[in-house]
Amino acid sequence: CSAKHLPGYVEKMDEFKAKGIDVACMSVNDAFVMDAWAKQQSVPDGLTMLADGNGAFAEALGLKFDASAFGMGERAKRFALYAEDGVVKVLQVEAPGEFRVSSAEAMLAAIG
Repeated sequence: CSAKHLPGYVEKMDEFKAKGIDVACMSVNDAFVMDAWAKQQSVPDGLTMLADGNGAFAEALGLKFDASAFGMGERAKRFALYAEDGVVKVLQVEAPGEFRVSSAEAMLAAIG
């Protein structure tokens, strides 16, 4: 996430803005972790960092998984979602260990 996923959205933020798209990064973490991560990644104004503290949002999407075997507890699968007026138009969910369909570039292409 810190090496490619979030940095891609930081890098492509202007392209999303040009399309009138708001960008948010959600993680199963608390607000303090999300704030520290935003600072560490130099997240620009306009890219909202959202804390899904107990994983309820990830669970509602059917994207929660148990990473306890890796010492991380419950997490969200790597995904990207595009919605218009509260309706999901694009949902890209990565296979375990992959990073292809949820990148900023892939989402820009999927949105058109």
